[in-house]
Amino acid sequence: MRELLQGLDYLHSTGKIHRDIKAANVLLSSAGSVKIADFGVAAQLTNIKSQRLTFVGTPFWMAPEVIQEAGYDFKADIWSLGITAMELAMGEPPHSNVHPMKVLFLIPKEKPPRLEGANWSKDFKDFVAACLNKEAERRPTAKALLKHRFIQRAGKVETLRGLVNRARNREDRGRIDRLKYYEETLLVPFFLLPLQPVALTLTIYSDIQ
Repeated sequence: MRELLQGLDYLHSTGKIHRDIKAANVLLSSAGSVKIADFGVAAQLTNIKSQRLTFVGTPFWMAPEVIQEAGYDFKADIWSLGITAMELAMGEPPHSNVHPMKVLFLIPKEKPPRLEGANWSKDFKDFVAACLNKEAERRPTAKALLKHRFIQRAGKVETLRGLVNRARNREDRGRIDRLKYYEETLLVPFFLLPLQPVALTLTIYSDIQ
């Protein structure tokens, strides 16, 4: 999350909004570095106070002001970041069981989603709550969030590198298992094919006798 925030801070400092921040657009290299991907709907602001009105993004991650087309700026990415944090924690974004078109009506009307339960630290809950403030002007900037206690206490990049290696090893083992299964399924017919004509011949011969 820290590296993602650093990327957003740089992006916003150049006057750009990503407008589609979500886990699917966050890449993790083998070295553990984080990269933001898919700038297909990114937008350029002419100055720090300008806003966009275009209805763009993926419904589950869209900020209320984007859905309402009320004018939005960099803070729309911060909302999407908060939803992404929940997605990474729970495996899916809030309202994932609801049709995307219905979600567009729910997000502006309902209270902002929150992380509940003892599984999450107070700092993490506070970080998500700060990102998911429905009043865009009260949401912190990416630069301000880099100073949040949750981010300040984040682990080293080396930890991500270890997780990537573990996932890659697991994937390799799965690929080998699938290859073995595929080879076995290819070998089965070669064992069966000679038996079928022989069995058929024996049956015909016994009938003649």
